[in-house]
Amino acid sequence: MFTLTERITLSSTNATFATIDLGSYVDVGDRQGVQVHSVDFIFQGASASSDMVADIGNGKEVSIQVADLNRGALVFADDRALVASGRLTIDANGALDTDSDLYPDNYGKGSDDGRFVVNDQLYLTAQTTGIVNTANVTVRVNASIVSLSAKDFMAIAIQSTAADN
Repeated sequence: MFTLTERITLSSTNATFATIDLGSYVDVGDRQGVQVHSVDFIFQGASASSDMVADIGNGKEVSIQVADLNRGALVFADDRALVASGRLTIDANGALDTDSDLYPDNYGKGSDDGRFVVNDQLYLTAQTTGIVNTANVTVRVNASIVSLSAKDFMAIAIQSTAADN
């Protein structure tokens, strides 16, 4: 397994985007894809050492999603492109609550399972309800390279293409 990371910096209520390049791990000819085992979201303020509640503000929320297709906005949980999603909520009194509503290993039956991706990018979308200063979300994707059977690779590729429509 290896870990891929990307950080998104939010400073307005507009959606903010980033990508994680999988191009060097996915090979159509060899039916090679990426298996996402887990995704972690790390929420921080304007800097690694700043007060996150003061930077983000009371009564605010930060949402983040990882998808294998570029939707251009946050998506509903039934979207097949959705790989993982999380949320940080700061209530009116400054209490923090984090939640990962969709975690890749929900897709499998055993400890070795996860979400297979055959696209060359993972797309990150983050949005906030409005923040005082700046928020940073670091996405850590724990993955491995897998070789799929021709039938499995085609099924995943077709499903991904169908989800794009």
